[in-house]
Amino acid sequence: MALDGIVTRAIANDLQPIVGARIHKIYQPDAHDLIFQLRGSGMQDKLLLSANPTYPRAHLTRESFTNPKEAPMFCMLLRKYCEGGVIEAVEQIGCERILHLSIRRRDELGDVSLRKVVVELMGRHSNVILLDPESGIIHDGIHHVTPAISSYRVILPGSRYIAPPEQHKSDPLAILSESDFLAALKTANPEAPLAKQLVEAFSGFSPLLSKELVYRSDLAAAPAETAPEQMWPAFDQLMSAVRNGQYEPVIVQDADGKAYFSVTVLTHLNGDVQRHDTISQCLEVFYSDKAERDKVKQRASDLIRFLHNERNKNSKKLEKFTEMLEEAAGAGQYRVLGELLTAYMHQIKSGDKSVEVINYYEEPERTVVIPLDPQLSPASNAQRFFKRYTKLKNSHIYITEQIGIAEQEIRYLESLLQQLDSAALQDIEEIREELVEEGYLRARHRKGSKKKKKPTKPTLLVYTSSEGAAIVVGKNNTQNEYLTNRLAASTDTWLHTKDIPGSHVVIRGGDFGDATLEEAAMLAAHYSQARSSSLVPVDYTIVKHVRKPNGAKPGFVIYDHQKTLFVTPDEQRLKSLASAIKS
Repeated sequence: MALDGIVTRAIANDLQPIVGARIHKIYQPDAHDLIFQLRGSGMQDKLLLSANPTYPRAHLTRESFTNPKEAPMFCMLLRKYCEGGVIEAVEQIGCERILHLSIRRRDELGDVSLRKVVVELMGRHSNVILLDPESGIIHDGIHHVTPAISSYRVILPGSRYIAPPEQHKSDPLAILSESDFLAALKTANPEAPLAKQLVEAFSGFSPLLSKELVYRSDLAAAPAETAPEQMWPAFDQLMSAVRNGQYEPVIVQDADGKAYFSVTVLTHLNGDVQRHDTISQCLEVFYSDKAERDKVKQRASDLIRFLHNERNKNSKKLEKFTEMLEEAAGAGQYRVLGELLTAYMHQIKSGDKSVEVINYYEEPERTVVIPLDPQLSPASNAQRFFKRYTKLKNSHIYITEQIGIAEQEIRYLESLLQQLDSAALQDIEEIREELVEEGYLRARHRKGSKKKKKPTKPTLLVYTSSEGAAIVVGKNNTQNEYLTNRLAASTDTWLHTKDIPGSHVVIRGGDFGDATLEEAAMLAAHYSQARSSSLVPVDYTIVKHVRKPNGAKPGFVIYDHQKTLFVTPDEQRLKSLASAIKS
């Protein structure tokens, strides 16, 4: 991953078609992201501006976003100054990770005003700032920077905008000769590796791009003193392509599963390569799932913490009950001791602390020493062992019952954790409502607010297999129960990972082949706790053989007449299916 100055230049180039478009609506789905709905200039697109400290980006998007009922203050301010305005320019500042969007708007009185939206894509220092370009005064920023945070510049309403501090590096796009390239490279630490020298010498160069340039230069056989000269042809070729707007957006996933993106082919990395037509497409594919997962974790953080605590409580209960069960399993020895005391009672004197008798229950017979309570009579000592035997015998049934309940609770809680791991934002509320209905959580109602009516038809994922069959996936217990018990026909095919928490999957109808069955099994494995495993066992049967036991937890079913497939989820194959749609 490397959103550097070169990638930012590609973004600015990709956004040139929106120049002349009108900003129809502005939304702020969360604390870091802004959505501009654009109209005009032959386009109807959405522009995403994100100051997310982990995933900062700016690109056109086709994703759908859930907006809050009440717009945040910064969103309201942007609507006041920018909604209805025309984007006059999209510019990159130098070779830095900074974009300026110039917006011209005519107000109700017909007066024309100019505003500038500054997008700073700089990791944890990322920001989106609205300012007056003539005075340089900031109207507001999506993130405030106070004097306590930074002594260099302040991002607060009414303060003057100061650009991020310059790094005093050479602009690589202005380097047109080998001598200029070598002169710029000399400003870096000569003792550092060549890739690091490139980062230190040129603005907009990330370590990823520097490593690629060094690799292309084929320096393995070059003497150390001539290595900089040998890098010039590869550097010049790359910068010429960037100057001419010739980009090759790619995503590379290496053998360890780590993904990287760039606007040029990454030949130094071995792995799966995805090529994209535009940098917007590339960034959307690369970031959207990661950003979505982070949003889900943030929204569901209290649920995840609660479920982990509940699971740990039940795990401790299970350990304690298992120890008690082992003790209860030895109840018979107390009955034997009581009977031996009864048989040899004539040998025991009041006040004895122990007695040694022959244990005639064992073969060969041997003596056993029985501890006694000297304050009790011989008969009372015998009764003490019989009572302990009876208590342990009765507790064996109770403990076995409690172990079953604790194991069921752990399975249920783990299934909810798995569902949260693959949940979309709209799925979280369904899981929360389920926990309220099951008595784990209290309902959250504000005073004066009306209770929401629970939808009768939850949202399901519907895929179309390579053979044209519909495959429906439930991602939480609410969806699973609706899918299996109400939506699916008795002759539909039902799938679930064997003994592994996961989603219910149903193939609608009976007209499908082995390819559809395998794809449905892959979906069941993908939406399960074993999504990263290979040879995942997936059971399949007809829906009429699936039933929910009385009193069972939500989403829990039993089934028979099943067969088992072993599949390894193939992400590329699943992506090649028709896109998942909401139903």
